[in-house]
Amino acid sequence: MRIGELMVNQGLITREQLEECLRKQVHEKKKLGVVLVENGYATERQIAEVLEFQLGYPSVSLLDEQPDDAAVRLIPETLARKHAVIPLRKVAGKLLLAMEDPLDYGAIEDVRLYTGLAVQPVIATRSEIEQALSRLYGMQDSVEEMMIELAQPMDEDNVKEAQDVSSPIVRIVNQIIQSAVAQRASDIHIEPQETQVLVRFRVDGALRTERQLPKHMQQVLTARIKILAGLNIAERRLPQDGRIQITADSRKVDIRVSALPGVTGESIVLRILDQSAGIKKLSELGFSDRHRLLFEQALQRPNGIVLITGPTGSGKTSTLYSALQQLNRPDVKIVTVEDPVEYRMSGITQVQVHAAIGLTFAAGLRSILRQDPNIVMVGEIRDAETAEIAVRASLTGHLVLSTLHTNSAIGTIGRLADMGVEPYLIASSLVCVVAQRLVRRVCRDCAVRVPMRPEERQLFVTHGLLADANGDSDSVMLMRGQGCVSCNKTGYKGRLAVHEVLKADEALRRLIARNADAEALRQHARERGFRTMLEDGLDKVLAGLTTTEELLRAVSGDD
Repeated sequence: MRIGELMVNQGLITREQLEECLRKQVHEKKKLGVVLVENGYATERQIAEVLEFQLGYPSVSLLDEQPDDAAVRLIPETLARKHAVIPLRKVAGKLLLAMEDPLDYGAIEDVRLYTGLAVQPVIATRSEIEQALSRLYGMQDSVEEMMIELAQPMDEDNVKEAQDVSSPIVRIVNQIIQSAVAQRASDIHIEPQETQVLVRFRVDGALRTERQLPKHMQQVLTARIKILAGLNIAERRLPQDGRIQITADSRKVDIRVSALPGVTGESIVLRILDQSAGIKKLSELGFSDRHRLLFEQALQRPNGIVLITGPTGSGKTSTLYSALQQLNRPDVKIVTVEDPVEYRMSGITQVQVHAAIGLTFAAGLRSILRQDPNIVMVGEIRDAETAEIAVRASLTGHLVLSTLHTNSAIGTIGRLADMGVEPYLIASSLVCVVAQRLVRRVCRDCAVRVPMRPEERQLFVTHGLLADANGDSDSVMLMRGQGCVSCNKTGYKGRLAVHEVLKADEALRRLIARNADAEALRQHARERGFRTMLEDGLDKVLAGLTTTEELLRAVSGDD
């Protein structure tokens, strides 16, 4: 039986999902398993388990399985990366080889010819293979070479080392970036300490230490990253920002680089933007049906201002680009002013802020309005001048989309007033506010159903999602990740957004114009069916998408 039929029979996917992916497979010329994972219908671990059942080959976890050093040295890095294979060990004259597809006879034959050994395939997931490739090949050798070469303090020769593409430091930086991309990290933190340099990755919003490098590698490591980002390697007293564009694991990746001087050396943060991941549709962003309808109705307005709010790293920009993608039509002119331009979109004029030469958000926005746009996107409203121009632009026939740093949808109105925008202008221009946070998803590979705890039940009752606080908690089951190799023992894998959407109706506009306080605004919104991020998140806890603990970590219950 084919893998798709097996997955339908086991209840992992529906017949409709299989048929959809089979059509995409023909068009995109990819393996069915890859298409199922890309569409979110199955996980890599589920595919591996079905292959194990279908083909009779055992599966392994490369996070738990430690490959033998002698076996790893049997295959060069180029061959291992070409076929995405990991040699584990020699057993009875055979080489145990971890592969995503154990029927890839071309890879098996290449490894057999190179090593002179018979090959025994075992199944591993693609992401675990990619992580193992970054972990096993080259990095340790490069570090050892660096420790020998950099026994002397940083000097002119060390700077040349950072520029030599064949040097160990170049390989180390490349491997750090490739490993981060393979692990779906959003940021790489390179943090000098008193006696060492920490390399940490932020995955699904949580930081974890990836490597500890010797202290004397600090300056040449920093120099290499600065060279890639086009920064001044001699300037160590002032903050600097730059950008790197590379191809990692056959994917185009944009990296924003920030260097900040500290007492133990410059802290470097690299923000990873995977261009190949593409821009998601609004239907893929985790909006509830009601919230998505309200947001889409706001986007159909010919003029007014639509704001997306939340703290740094809450996914505001992703939501903004999804909205732009939906609005991008041949009969509409869209112009954006951004800092930086994170995703290139065809059919849209995108302007990069350059404050050093006077091209600020406000200056760019003024010029944009002379371009006869229908829709204007301002990357962020940072000051009173930009806020004033954006609001006035929305009153003169333009639909303006932007982001703002506020904690809630209701709080956005007070924030605009604090920035100096007159209440009557806010009332006239505001169409919709979307506030959001990101929470981690329960790992689908190790999720189990558990009874609701009494304190959780009380929270659901308080917010009207359950009727009786004294009821039997065991009657309501929630999903929780036990921790497995797929999620690195955390119980979570991936993230989704929780939202609140405030639609400005006529009664709300009158309250804003009268400068009503936040409580009056909240009470009116409640009467119109407004739901907070916490309540939206509790719905997603009941749906088994996240946990109460994770939701409360990300969202305050004050509202």
